[in-house]
Amino acid sequence: MHPDWTALGQVAAVSTGVTVAVVVVFALGVLGLARLEGARDQQGRTCAVGLTQAALCFLACAAVVAYGIFLIVPQFH
Repeated sequence: MHPDWTALGQVAAVSTGVTVAVVVVFALGVLGLARLEGARDQQGRTCAVGLTQAALCFLACAAVVAYGIFLIVPQFH
């Protein structure tokens, strides 16, 4: 039995890249929440940009997680 090292390397590279991308997007979502809280503290109003940024980033993270679950669970196919 000879493992396909190229395929293993590709899987490792893609999984590492997606993991880093999800962490960065999640961090941007947290940054959006921080902007929202900062706007509330300083001006007493909300910051729509921060709320929109956080919502879109967390939605993207949830979509990646849902797609991963879809790929793992065979009953969804």
